[in-house]
This record gives sequence, C-alpha cells and structure tokens, in this order.
Amino acid sequence: MTGKSMRQGKKKLLVSLTVLATLGVGTGPAQGATTDKEKLEEVREMFSSKYQEEDYYRTDRLLLTATGTMRPLHKAPAVASIVTAEEIEQMGATTLEEVLETVPGLHVGASAVSRLDSVFSIRGIHTGFNPQVLFLVNGLPATDAYYGRQAPNFRMPVANIARVEVIRGPGSAIYGADAYAGVINVITKEAKDIDGTKVGARVGSFDTYDTWLQHGGTWGGWDVAASLEWQKSNSDPDRIIDRDLQTILDGGPGGVSNAPGPLQNDYNLVDGHLTLAKGKWTARFWGWLQDDAGTGAGGAHALPASDADGDNVEQLLCDLLYRDTTSVPEWDLSTRLSYFYLHTDPYFQLFPPGSTLFIGDDGNLLTGNRGPVTFSDGAIGEPQTTDHHFGLDLVGFYSGFDTHRLRLGAGAKYIEEKTEEAKNFGPGILDIVTMPGLPAVVDGTLYGVSGRDIFMENQRRRMLYFSAQDEWTFARHWDFTVGVRYDHYSDFGDTVNPRAALVWETRPDLTTKLLYGEAFRPPSFSEQYVKNNPSVLGNPSLEPETIRTWELAFDYQTTKSLRTLLNLFSYKADDLIDYVNGTAQNARNQNGYGLEVEAVWDPTDTLRLQGNFSYQRSKNRDTEELVADAPGMQFYANAHWTFQPQWSVDGQYFWIADRRRATADTRPAIDNYSLVNLTLRRTKIASHWDAAVAARNLFDENVREPGPTSVPNDFPMPSRSFWAEVRYSF
Repeated sequence: MTGKSMRQGKKKLLVSLTVLATLGVGTGPAQGATTDKEKLEEVREMFSSKYQEEDYYRTDRLLLTATGTMRPLHKAPAVASIVTAEEIEQMGATTLEEVLETVPGLHVGASAVSRLDSVFSIRGIHTGFNPQVLFLVNGLPATDAYYGRQAPNFRMPVANIARVEVIRGPGSAIYGADAYAGVINVITKEAKDIDGTKVGARVGSFDTYDTWLQHGGTWGGWDVAASLEWQKSNSDPDRIIDRDLQTILDGGPGGVSNAPGPLQNDYNLVDGHLTLAKGKWTARFWGWLQDDAGTGAGGAHALPASDADGDNVEQLLCDLLYRDTTSVPEWDLSTRLSYFYLHTDPYFQLFPPGSTLFIGDDGNLLTGNRGPVTFSDGAIGEPQTTDHHFGLDLVGFYSGFDTHRLRLGAGAKYIEEKTEEAKNFGPGILDIVTMPGLPAVVDGTLYGVSGRDIFMENQRRRMLYFSAQDEWTFARHWDFTVGVRYDHYSDFGDTVNPRAALVWETRPDLTTKLLYGEAFRPPSFSEQYVKNNPSVLGNPSLEPETIRTWELAFDYQTTKSLRTLLNLFSYKADDLIDYVNGTAQNARNQNGYGLEVEAVWDPTDTLRLQGNFSYQRSKNRDTEELVADAPGMQFYANAHWTFQPQWSVDGQYFWIADRRRATADTRPAIDNYSLVNLTLRRTKIASHWDAAVAARNLFDENVREPGPTSVPNDFPMPSRSFWAEVRYSF
C-alpha cells in the first residue's frame, strides 16, 4: 500500500469513527465523554497518538475474578496474577501447587497441624488449617465446612486447567466468606480450549504415574469438553522424620516410635471434568477421588506404621448456569444453581502399635493419669464427615448508563455436615463411666460412637447475601469501582464488607491503582464444635476473623517487550483463629505490610525472562512478635527459551527466606532454601506428538517446611526427582 493510500484509508477510518462517536456508539461511553465535541476530540487524539494501548499491554491478559466480568489485567480493580495453560505447560507444572508457588506474595507451605496439607500463605496470613484463602473452581467455592479449606490431602492435576487467576487481597465484597487474604480461581477448559482429542502419560521418580484423556467438540448441538486424569505416587524415601511425638513419649530413641522413618505422602487420585454448553445454558461437573492417601507425619504427629491405612475422599462439584444477555435491554442476567458434595473417610493411627499411654477420665489420650494402657495395634480413630452444600446465585449487570456499569447480586446457601466416628479410645469406649476398670491392653477393634461421645455432632448453616457494585468511568482514563456485600449467617449473624478501587491510566504505558477492601472469615465447624479429640478442641464462642487492606499498585509497560509492576500493601487483621493449648481461640490481631515487585521481559521472540520478589512483615499487634513460619522474603525467576523450532527449555529458580520461629519455640532458626527446576520440551513431532523431560529440585537441596515442636527437625520436602512425558493430539 502506498503512503497516499494509507493516508486516505486513515482519513476514512477517522471520519467513520467520528460519526460513530457523534451518535454515542463505540468509544464515547468507554472513555466517559459527555459532549459531541469531546467525543470528536477523543477520537482525533486517539488516532493521532504515536502509541496505542495495544502497543504495550498483552490483549490476552483478561481477568474475570476481580469484578465478575472480563477486564484487562492492568485495568482491573485488584492486584492479581494470571497463569495460562500455555505457561503451565511451559514450566512443566504437574499440580496446582507448583503453579501457585510462582505467584508473587504466595507461598505454598505444609500444614503444621494436619497431614502435611498444602497451606497457601498470602502476604504472611495463614493459620494451620489455611481457611483464609478462598478456593474457587469456575467461580464456585470448593471448600469444606469442617475446616473451611480444600479437601484433605488435596492436590489438583493441571491437564484440564485453562487458567489460574489469583487475587491478592480481600474479595468478600464479591465472594463473601473466606475471601480473606486472597482468592484462587481455577478456570477449567471448554470445548474450544481442547479442540479435538488429547492423551498423555507421565512417569517419574518415587513410582509416580500420571495419565490423562481429553476431548473437546460438539455433539447434538452441544459444546462438550471432557477430561479424565489419574495420578499416583509413592512416598519419597528420603523425606525422613528423625523424631516425632512418640519419640518424646518414649523418652528418646529405642521405643515403639516409627521415627526415624519417611513421611507417608503417597497418593492415588482421579480427577474428572465434564462441561456441556448450548445457547444460554452451561452445565459443569467435577469429580475428584482420593484413595488411601498417606497421612504425612500422622494425625497426632506420631509416624504411623508403614502398612497403616490412609485418607479416602470423594468430592463432587456441579452447577447449572443460565445466562441471558438479550431478553432485557441493557441487562446481562444469570442464574446459577450449584451443589457441592464432600465425603472424607480418614484412618488415623494416632499412635503406633505398642504405644503405652495415660488417658483421662473421659477416655481421651494424654489428658490424665489413668492407666497406663498399651495399644497393641495403635491408638486409632476414623472420624468421617459428609458435606452437602446447595447454592443459588442471581447476578445482573446493567450497562444502560454511559459511564457506569452496575452489578447486582443475591443468593442463598444451605450447608449440612454429617459426622460418623469409630475408634478404640475416648468417651463411650474407655471413659470412667463405661469402663471403671481399664484393661492393660487395648487391641485395634474399633467401636462406633455417636451423640455426646462423637468428635462433632451434625451441623447446619444457612446463609443469605446481597451485593452491589458500580464500575464508574467518571473522567477520561479514570475508573472508580465501589462495592459492598451483606451476608447473614444463621449461626453467628450479619456482616457487611465494602471495597473501593481507583484506577488511573496515568499514561498509555502506566496504570496506577489505589485499593481498599474488607473481608471476613466465619469460624469453621471444627473450630466451633469439635470435642472429644486428642489433638484439637472447638470453641462455640468464636468471633469471625476480619481484615482491612490498603494497596497502591503501579503497572508500567516500559517498552512493548518489558513490563514491570510494583505493589505496596498494608493490612490490619482482627480475631485470627488459631489453637492455643489445643483449643480454638481468637488468638491474635495481626498487622502487616510489604511489597511485591514483578518484571516480564521478552528480549527476543524466542526468549522470555520473568521474575518477582516479595517482602512482608507481619506482627502480632499486641506483642509485636513477628508472625511465625511465613516467609519474610521470596524470589522467583523463570527463563523460557525456544532455542530451535519446536524445541524449548524452561528453568525456574525459587528462593524462600526469613522464616521466624514463634517466641516460645527454642529450636534453631528455619533455614533459607533455593530450588532449581528444569523442563525440556519438544512439540509437534510428526505433527501430533509432544514430549518432555524434567528435573525437580535439581541440586537436591535439603528443603524444610516449619513443623510443630513435636517434630523437632521440621518437615522435609521432596528430594531431587525426574519425570518424562509424551502427549498425542488428534
């Protein structure tokens, strides 16, 4: 095209857009113009500028979780990260936990009170059971009522993940309970994302196996996306616990303790997804099954016998969505019905075979001086829970105003949790009423208990909510989002949580955000109602946790190939719930502040470099003591190099540092550690095949995550490992 024709084309385009702007269509409402003259001037300035927004910002970075609608990440009223399926594949992640560890300000640790379950610590905010982060799948909570977190021994495969969105900071104004320190929203693949049939298999260290089958297409006018994945692994034999609680009870080595011995971290799971979409209707089904998973260091931090049974979990999340964008002018309306089912059936060998223990008058372990009693097959408990969650959500977006977009929401939820228990100790079995004279030896026979003798009676909770949000473009390049949500709970009352966000496109290459939000977390059922338990006890007088957070964020696209971000935050958290002397308490008020720095640089078309650094200081407001266990500093670096067509190598470096002990904990400081991962991938072999090999913890670093004082040397993390995979698409 000649220079003259280009100028003519540009002139025609300008005239056309001027007409549209004059009619109030196209760019006018989005920019907040109010007169024809202003609209015309906007169009002229837009097309006379040397640089356009798309010259700087990636157009595929659209965020859903912050407001409920797709917004460009740099304009979204939140501090957030997006990890796409392509990036997950490039880094060689095999579980969601590996993906989340790359997010600034988020550390995936191990619970010091429960089975080594993953703890998502965001900005230093977490407790042992980690209910302060709301976990969503396609926008629906997938958390139990017992702990307020993911299922026990939960790990999510990544083959069917389209993207992961992580909001750092409060989200209760949209999502209500548990969106406290942050929100993790896993969005699964639709038919167009899979587009055909794909199969894959992976084999690796510790007898690890992973296979998956996916299909995306149409059938009978419906878009169909189906995925089935199986993962299995044995325990890493090098993850040795030197001493445990039984070692202490034995008075040192040489007793019945199974320490030194490896953590029991084996798993065997099936993950299945089905999505059906046609017109205004979408139905989704997600099933997750866990069979006989290891219980880490044991339910009471005494290593169980190697042949002891483990955790069994059944989980189902399904929903039916009806979305209508045409029937009512200016309205986008949706109705969503959802159901969540979770059944847990753990087998806890709390103390190993041959353990000799004193018990209390109520029959519980280590609570008195009756006995001693020897448990020939170990002290065993099988506490079962079954969750049924029924939800209804009504959401409407109104876009009839030039400069406003309103979101109105209402909904209800009913939660029912049923419990069963069998054990060989405790009330109803060894208590002073049923057995005045204790036997010297108790075998492994389990007895069912109910009523006052069970670990928790059946519980119910009902919830209603109403929410409103306004996205207001009040001036050119200025957006103000304000929202509030009211929740009513049948068991503890009412709560109101507001948010406000001011987003300023300071320059075409710089966005500035000033954010404020509040959030809450209701006590979980276990924190309120657990009884007759040798590890922890509930407290029905607990108050909800609350938090107020302020954030200042800068998103600077220095050049088209270099993007930098700086986030500053400060928060005040009240009534955090933790266990004090084994009983749930509103244990502390916590203040925190810090920063997160990110950079993404594409120096060439074949090389991408990215990294982030996070710093946080969180203190007990009353004692000024630094919060224990959470990393004060984190650093992550990643290099992805396509060094030949269809050949790429991906390297990751993690540095976790500055983790403090509690003041009363006299153990040596927790060591900092570094990890290096490598992934080599070859794509489009004979058009249909992909292959990859990877190394994890390449230099075999001795990584430790903080454990309780009953496990003096903390929890060892996996040693060096390798895997290889193949994929086929047709």
